[in-house]
Amino acid sequence: MDKPTEMPTTDTKAERHKQRQQKLKAGVDAKIAAAQDEKGILLVLTGNGKGKSSSGFGTVARAVGHGKRAAVVQFIKGAWECGERNLLEGAGVTFHVMATGFTWETQDKQKDTAAAEEAWLAAEQLLQDESIDCVMLDELTYMLSYHYLDVDRVIKALQHRPPMQHVIITGRACHRAVIEIADTVSEVQSVKHAFDNGIKAQPGFDY
Repeated sequence: MDKPTEMPTTDTKAERHKQRQQKLKAGVDAKIAAAQDEKGILLVLTGNGKGKSSSGFGTVARAVGHGKRAAVVQFIKGAWECGERNLLEGAGVTFHVMATGFTWETQDKQKDTAAAEEAWLAAEQLLQDESIDCVMLDELTYMLSYHYLDVDRVIKALQHRPPMQHVIITGRACHRAVIEIADTVSEVQSVKHAFDNGIKAQPGFDY
């Protein structure tokens, strides 16, 4: 007759949990010990889901909270009031806004290209300024997808920025050349979106 299987006691479960956590901690500690380089990070927030710009603005707010200088260049969405801009400008963050609105509203490639060029000139100046610790290029990906800006020119500016300057790029369908030089890439995917169910974008939550 087979001996009945003994159920783990509370003490046994606690010990197994402790062993798992110790193993996890050892792995984390090893990664921390190996990651000692310091440099400006190029962060890309892309994908079709909601929250890319919000995440980017959160990182800008974190920089400001640590006494860092930050600046934002907004492409495409500039015609909308922006709650993050209202808040962060008061905290000393510089904003450069393309201010043409969404490209499907203007339907004017020449106008949008000229506006993108003007906004990018401001971005290039920021990407050469060692006093700016963090630069957010909000919705830059569309400028490359629609060929309003030259990819090589953008890549060159990103690669030749001050070595300790962090850059955040947001927007859907990020160009592969930008992804290749990025240090961190997060892809935000959509599972459900209120807008698809007829709920309009609302101030204080969506923008």
